[in-house]
Amino acid sequence: MNGGKNGAAMSPRAVVWARRRRALARTWRDYRRQRGGMVGLILLGAIVLAAIGAPLLADGSGLSVTEATGGRMEPPSARFPLGTDEVGRSILTLTIWGARLSLLIGLTATVVAIVIGTLIGVTSGHIGGWYGWVALRVSDWFMVLPSLVVAIALLAVMGRSAVTTVVVIAIVSWSGTARLVRAQTLTVRARPYLERARVLGAGHWHLMTRHILPNVLPLVLASATLLVPSAILMESSLAWLGLGDPNIVSWGSVLNRAWRNGAVSAQAWWYLLPPGLAILVVVAAFMMCGRALEAVFNPRLRGGGR
Repeated sequence: MNGGKNGAAMSPRAVVWARRRRALARTWRDYRRQRGGMVGLILLGAIVLAAIGAPLLADGSGLSVTEATGGRMEPPSARFPLGTDEVGRSILTLTIWGARLSLLIGLTATVVAIVIGTLIGVTSGHIGGWYGWVALRVSDWFMVLPSLVVAIALLAVMGRSAVTTVVVIAIVSWSGTARLVRAQTLTVRARPYLERARVLGAGHWHLMTRHILPNVLPLVLASATLLVPSAILMESSLAWLGLGDPNIVSWGSVLNRAWRNGAVSAQAWWYLLPPGLAILVVVAAFMMCGRALEAVFNPRLRGGGR
């Protein structure tokens, strides 16, 4: 009786969500065993909290050139723990506030690139035919193009702003995800339960959204964590080259100003080191998280991050 009542109480949707919760708990348990992944997660948490709490950690008025209170490239002191820039602004303030834009552009560009890559990868792998062939050739073409050169050319045409930077980074970053998802889609499409669903009358939309997409999402998540650092490095490189939005502060723009104002010749290491180290730490943290997720989702790699 009780078994019948419990079975009646559990709807198919509830059963599906129960399985997803168990899978999520199992994934988290496996992830915690990856020491590198946990270190990366802690570092990312600290950086994200600093970016979100920037108004509490550093006064936003310190970003204004007209309200700068320090001297030109002052070395670190009790008043300015990381020194000042060429107009007297605190490098600590610039680094903390720069985290906001660098992370925002990196994450947003990654989301856009992942959505494009997943959409093209799933549809080309499942539908195939001439559409799959064309999609594969286009992704191959984007993969062989030098990403930074293409990004510079696009920004020169589209103009410099945070939005155009996101669009450009997404355009040069989606192809790797598309090929990865397409390969996984072809593997999933060959499974027997998909053939049964097709025989029972399931259409392309049902097959892709209910069967294929849930099976490729773990791979997409692991790919995203590895794509974010590339997007952040791309944004920093473009900003360092002077192609970022001149009205906003990012780690790359701080490095650009340091280079243009002779921080190297003046031996003002405090101007170059903080934003450079911030980029290094956040990229390393995302890489550690991505490698840990790869080990979790690919049993053959487990143990490598312990």
